[in-house]
Amino acid sequence: MPKVEEIDALLPQTQCQECGYAACLPYAEAIARGEADISECAPGGIPTLEALATLMHVDAKPYQEKVLARYRAPSVAVVDESLCIGCLKCIQACPVDAIIGGAKMMHTVLADYCTGCELCLMPCPTDCIRMEARNDIDKIITPGESRQRYQAKTRRMQSKKKTSDNKIADSQQAQKDYIEAARLRVSKKRK
Repeated sequence: MPKVEEIDALLPQTQCQECGYAACLPYAEAIARGEADISECAPGGIPTLEALATLMHVDAKPYQEKVLARYRAPSVAVVDESLCIGCLKCIQACPVDAIIGGAKMMHTVLADYCTGCELCLMPCPTDCIRMEARNDIDKIITPGESRQRYQAKTRRMQSKKKTSDNKIADSQQAQKDYIEAARLRVSKKRK
C-alpha cells in the first residue's frame, strides 16, 4: 500500500473540502485506509485521478466521468472592495492565509496564494467575494507552498486556541480564587 505522504503529494493542496474531508491530508489518509475513492478531488481533475490511479494500481477509467462532472478550472477569489465591511469571516475561512485585511477595514486577496477553494464565499455576509477564472496559470501557488501555508495557519490557529483556552481557564480560576477569598473573609467576620 502507498504511504499517506505519497498520496498527499499527488493532491493539489487546495484544502477546499470538496472531497468531503477537512483538508487534503485527511482525504489522503482515507484513501490509504481504503475508505475513500480516488475520484473525490474536484480541483485535481483528470491529472490527479490518473496519478492516484497509478499509485494505487487501479484503473482510472471507471472514475473519469465522475471527475469530469465535478472538475472546476483553476480560479481566484476577488473582493469587491466597495462592499467589503471588514468582518474578518473570509480571513478566518481561508485555509492558506491568502486574504489580508483588518477588522472593519477592506480585505483583499493575495492572488498568488489563492488556491481557488471557494471557502471564503459562504461566510461573507455581503457577498462581496466572487470567483474568477485564472488567466495567470503560471502564478498558481504550487501544492508544496500551499501545504506549507495551510500547515502554518493550522499551527497558528491551534496555538491561539491553546492561549485562549488558557486565558479562559486562568480567568475561571481567578474567579474561583476571588470567590473563595470573599467566602473566607465573610466566614472570619461571622466568627
